[in-house]
Amino acid sequence: MTMHPLRSCFSFLYVVYLLQCKLLFVHCILDPLDFLALQSVRKSLDDMPGSNFFASWDFTSDPCNFAGVYCESDRVIALNLGDPRAGSPGLIGRLDPAIGKLSSLTELSVVPGRIMGSLPQSISQLQDLRFLAISRNFLSGGIPATLGQLRNLKTLDLSYNQLTGDIPRSIGTIPGLSNVILSHNRISGSVPPFLSETLTRLELKHNELSGSISPTSLPPSLQYLSLSWNRLSGPVDLLLIRLDRLNYLDLSMNQFSGCIPSRIFTFPITNLQLQRNSFSGPVQPGGEVTIPTVDLSYNRLSGGVSPMFSTVQNLYLNNNRFIGQVPGSFVDRLMDASIQVLYLQHNYLTGMQINPTVEIPLSSSLCLQYNCMVPPIQTPCPLKAGKQRTRPTAQCNEWRG
Repeated sequence: MTMHPLRSCFSFLYVVYLLQCKLLFVHCILDPLDFLALQSVRKSLDDMPGSNFFASWDFTSDPCNFAGVYCESDRVIALNLGDPRAGSPGLIGRLDPAIGKLSSLTELSVVPGRIMGSLPQSISQLQDLRFLAISRNFLSGGIPATLGQLRNLKTLDLSYNQLTGDIPRSIGTIPGLSNVILSHNRISGSVPPFLSETLTRLELKHNELSGSISPTSLPPSLQYLSLSWNRLSGPVDLLLIRLDRLNYLDLSMNQFSGCIPSRIFTFPITNLQLQRNSFSGPVQPGGEVTIPTVDLSYNRLSGGVSPMFSTVQNLYLNNNRFIGQVPGSFVDRLMDASIQVLYLQHNYLTGMQINPTVEIPLSSSLCLQYNCMVPPIQTPCPLKAGKQRTRPTAQCNEWRG
């Protein structure tokens, strides 16, 4: 019976590898299945110009000494494909399904490059996998629902690819997930429930997600939530009040509606991005807001501007429906340069008690353009504010009426 040429080649290289180990008097007997799997991985990938990552991948020597290959006993436990140094060119090709034969793998990563094709279904066979990161490549197709079989997975990063389809609900059932990063793809459908009580980072920005998010679909363990640049809609107040460990929240560039819960301003957030949605109603924090940057611009918020916002360093309330006087506490903070950005343009505000001859500190930016008043002080505004200084009287009367 004639042996298949590939198997014959493998047998020859594996024999050479074993002989090398004996000659060097070292123990380096890698499991044959892992040896064959690494060969298949190598055949499907190449260095991009300027990269020499695969220079050490000589299969007549010990694969456990290859760049990016880490072994324990006779098994490969980690595979980091590509030169991790910043600016390195990366790899080109496809991920061979044989990668699923590395059954002891706990970590699989690929540096940014030109990896194309779909994510192999066989990755779902890696039952010990805890870390899967293949970002900034050209992966296409859907996210395999079978990834939900990776019950030990902690981190899933498939960001900056060309993935389509929805986020499989099975992924949300992985019990110990800590980080899910799927941003900058073409993923559609709704945000599935995530059941992991250890999930701290969920990043789904720049996709095509739509629909509403159930109040109980995200765990209170979340510290970083980014859903910006999607088509998500509906109220989120009942969801947000449960996420009191958040230190970063970006829901911008969606169609979320309803009120912004006052409790959110007590969370340990450093950056609150809720701009360009359809949030409505008054915004009344219960105490001084200590979040450094708050952006509520381009919504339908109404009522007075709360003095509790005067402690915010960068405050964007422009393009809403706020009315009344700007509280005096804002003037005090502006003058001592505590406020760096205060954008109030395109509202229905009627006054601000500030001396017209005063000079705003150079480090501070104030814009009052297009309100129901003549701006008491002339300050440079962003180009998007337009050239019109005041809102037409008819609009102001209509809003008051």
